[in-house]
Amino acid sequence: MTEKLLELSGLEKYFPIRGGFLVKRKIGDVHAVDGIDLSVYPGQTLGLVGESGCGKSTTGRLAARLIDPTAGEIRYQGRDITHAGRRELRPIRPEIQMIFQDPYSSLNPRHTVGSIVRGPMDIHGLNPAGGRDKRVRELLEIVGLNPEHFNRFPHEFSGGQRQRIGVARALALEPKLIVADEPVSALDVSIQAQVINLLQRLQRDMGIAFLFIAHDLAVVRHFSQRVAVMYLGKIVEIADRESLYERPRHPYTHALLSAVPEPDDVTGETPRERIRLAGDVPSPINPPSGCRFRTRCWKAQEKCAQEEPPLLQLSGNHTDHLTACHFPEAPTTQGTDIVLDPALQN
Repeated sequence: MTEKLLELSGLEKYFPIRGGFLVKRKIGDVHAVDGIDLSVYPGQTLGLVGESGCGKSTTGRLAARLIDPTAGEIRYQGRDITHAGRRELRPIRPEIQMIFQDPYSSLNPRHTVGSIVRGPMDIHGLNPAGGRDKRVRELLEIVGLNPEHFNRFPHEFSGGQRQRIGVARALALEPKLIVADEPVSALDVSIQAQVINLLQRLQRDMGIAFLFIAHDLAVVRHFSQRVAVMYLGKIVEIADRESLYERPRHPYTHALLSAVPEPDDVTGETPRERIRLAGDVPSPINPPSGCRFRTRCWKAQEKCAQEEPPLLQLSGNHTDHLTACHFPEAPTTQGTDIVLDPALQN
């Protein structure tokens, strides 16, 4: 097995809630991320999917050490960086970069494209051969922009072009890992394809690993080798792409996949049933006991309220296909019976 590039273990992030008229005191916590385990391998993409508010973006910012975790551990190339200070993180910062969701607010409107892309090199004192400005023009060309646009401002570009500028900025320090937080969700569908194809080409040519955060399962399937499904701060299923999309085991994953639009069926096969979840996502301030999905799950029983299901491998699954459910779905979407491996029940 290839050595892990990034490893998150038991990671938690709680945001305190403060109340009171005169004296503000802590009255609770928002459980944004509540004990997750994830690994990203060199040159591969791990997709992280789930509904809005499930903690995906917070996980990405934790992975990039833009915010500090409440508990758990973050290891980069085997080194513990969970509580590393600014000086300790300085040599690691260039190797972990981020592409933000909104291509409009993530670029400073007062800076030219050249200064935006050159900024990371200025901060870290990187002096590439030929100078920084030459490297900026090379990066603009790599991401499909005209190098002559060096002195233009962000407002002169479309949304897709602005996101390409963000990609060029992320590449400026030659990172080993890029955390892409919903990089195409604000773009038109045709532009989404262009940006995803660009990221795939960069991964192939430069060997960059991605933590790719999105809510569009079709986009994640196209770009990711492994996929983790997140619900209310927890990982409920994680597997390689083919196993998760063809043999999902968690009811929530089934519901998500049933919502993916499909072209008109011309094969004569029975169309996939649309699963409609009842109710809303519970509040992360006071999450349900036991399984967090039980309040919307059609298979929920008393055990689901009393015990939190561990993330385990089920019989019939690949060794890296893990599911957190007491009563998982059949190993295929056709409806065959499942049996828990007795060795995993202890």
